[in-house]
Amino acid sequence: MKKLPIAICAALCAAPSFADVRVQFLEGAPKDRFIITNEGTCDIGPAKLIIDFAASNAGLIFDVTGAGAGVEVFQPFEVTEGADLLASLPVISDGDQTATLSMNGFGTGQKIAFTIDVDDTKGTRAITVSNDEINDATVSLTAQGKTAVATMGAKAEVVLSTAACAS
Repeated sequence: MKKLPIAICAALCAAPSFADVRVQFLEGAPKDRFIITNEGTCDIGPAKLIIDFAASNAGLIFDVTGAGAGVEVFQPFEVTEGADLLASLPVISDGDQTATLSMNGFGTGQKIAFTIDVDDTKGTRAITVSNDEINDATVSLTAQGKTAVATMGAKAEVVLSTAACAS
């Protein structure tokens, strides 16, 4: 077995660690689901994650009450995993296009998942959101004074690459 020269090993071993965050949207009936996972190699301290539908292909909105902008079935925001990671529950009103999650911290491998109803305002089936209808929705993560932004594509997920972890 060949041994790597010490300089090469040192360079490889000294590579910075990152806290990549994956955000997935899963269409479901009667509830849609978001899963946010810290897939990186280090913890994230206090942070703010924003899901923004304003630029989405289908004019997506959150449908959280039966008396507002949504169509037929509605579902309020409900945390299903990682509630203890949130500083507080977000306030999402019917017809909103953004959801802001304030996190106390987000450790490696930890997840935050929530259910809610998402409707489109431009498609033919307003109660069903296909993957391409979420195209161009953005997700941003602000932590340690830096913001990472990514745009959702046809797979209805994004990975936010953050700045190198603090030592």
